Amino acid sequence: MTVAAAPQEFAIDPANTHVHWEVRHFGTSTSRGRFDAISGSITLDRAAHSGSASFSIATAPISTGFAVFDGVLRGPYLLATQEYPSAYFVAQRFTFNGDALASVSGEFTLRGVSQPLSLRALRFSCRQATEPAREICGGDFETEFNRSAFGITHSLPFVADKVRVLIQIEAVRQ
Repeated sequence: MTVAAAPQEFAIDPANTHVHWEVRHFGTSTSRGRFDAISGSITLDRAAHSGSASFSIATAPISTGFAVFDGVLRGPYLLATQEYPSAYFVAQRFTFNGDALASVSGEFTLRGVSQPLSLRALRFSCRQATEPAREICGGDFETEFNRSAFGITHSLPFVADKVRVLIQIEAVRQ
């Protein structure tokens, strides 16, 4: 007799989850930064090859390593962090290639604007940790989007429209 596997709940580990972004600057170099304040949860049903996820990303604690630029990014022409203190990603579709997670698709909301977004899984796995005893799932994901789709048009075309996003995520089974 086989027992159907049940969906498992995971909570984001904020110490090991970061959202990195990069955008071409004046067609010469790449500006990079990251968001560190991410919270959320994942439901994963490995047997059924399905899942869902919900993440909240605080926009004000953006970090580029240059405080003046961080302040510009928080301002009304770019992230508008006073008015929109969080960005959100809610996914209802996990796509698998065999047993390997291939992508996570859903809706990304930034500055109050929601657009479809798909994250490509570069790698994803689950492991049993021993101290403390717990299961941890995590991986690296990437995506791209046009910032103008979210109303961020300041400095176009000097700063590229396309934003590349790299996400490292770890989550602990509840």
